[in-house]
Amino acid sequence: MLQSAVPPSEIRAFLAENPKRRARDAADALGIAEAQLVAAGIGHGTTRIAAHPDGIIPAAERLGEVMALTRVDACVHEKVGTYSDYHPGEHAAMTLAENIDLRIFPSHWVHAFAVETEQGPRRSLQIFDAAGDAVHKIHLRDGSTHDAWGTIVADLAVADQGDTQPVEARKPVEGAKSRTDKADALRDEWARLTDTHQFLRLCARLKMNRLGAYRIAGAPWVRPLTPDAADAMLQAVQRAGIEVMVFVGNRGCIQIHTGPVQTLKPMGPWQNVMDPGFNLHLRLDKVAEVWAVEKPTQRGPAVSVEAFDAEGGLIFQVFGVGKEGRDSRADWTRVVEALPTREEVAA
Repeated sequence: MLQSAVPPSEIRAFLAENPKRRARDAADALGIAEAQLVAAGIGHGTTRIAAHPDGIIPAAERLGEVMALTRVDACVHEKVGTYSDYHPGEHAAMTLAENIDLRIFPSHWVHAFAVETEQGPRRSLQIFDAAGDAVHKIHLRDGSTHDAWGTIVADLAVADQGDTQPVEARKPVEGAKSRTDKADALRDEWARLTDTHQFLRLCARLKMNRLGAYRIAGAPWVRPLTPDAADAMLQAVQRAGIEVMVFVGNRGCIQIHTGPVQTLKPMGPWQNVMDPGFNLHLRLDKVAEVWAVEKPTQRGPAVSVEAFDAEGGLIFQVFGVGKEGRDSRADWTRVVEALPTREEVAA
């Protein structure tokens, strides 16, 4: 386990001197994990709480309308709504609310805190993995049920309220894993898929991963796109006025937006979706590979655009909506077909 090299008192002083700096950026500036930064506030508005989603998600349901945030290094996904329809599971859990749609992997919900700052008051439940990286955050809004906050914090609080947080070393991102000797088997079995969820099991059987499979599958299943296709896709979806499903996920949580992309506001390296109830912040300069992907299913082809960073980490996936009464898949396919192809791809 790794202890913070910065004493909690110095962390608090740094935050007091830099009140507008985002927690992740502040942690990076101090050379510590974000969970260590947050833990330094215990006794100063922060309470350590039990991290398991079976406790946190039902508590979130009692808070009414909140903002759910899930991120990876290059992309932040924010949805406003209420938590409901929670389905627990030992290895995977989910919420299936209309606006807050999550896939949760409980083994990575390791450290958690209830945070209350003086300004606002700003209140949030924040969950981190073993390395101290943020897995999921739940931010209260003005219209949230603030009266429930005190009871929720008391119910979830754990005995250890120390202001230091040991963390494990961060595991490196798994780069692309391909097996060129299995390329024919990959393509043959890919053609027999009947559900998108079968794909990762196929990759595991062939000792590949998602990006490695994309690099060798070839037509008609994948097409390499230029890195700027990520931004071009968002702009095309906005112009077409269609609904899509936007997935952003880390090891512990995948968050999904289903709906349109209406307002784009670029700022520096960021492209920002700034819609009522849905914000997406994408670092375009960290997009290294983009792929158009087709997987056969019983309901027709599932077409996606998927972006990866330079280390091979998945940044986002976007699909056309295929739900009954909200089917934009044909319009979405036309958007994808018009995206620019990258001619040369490293195997």
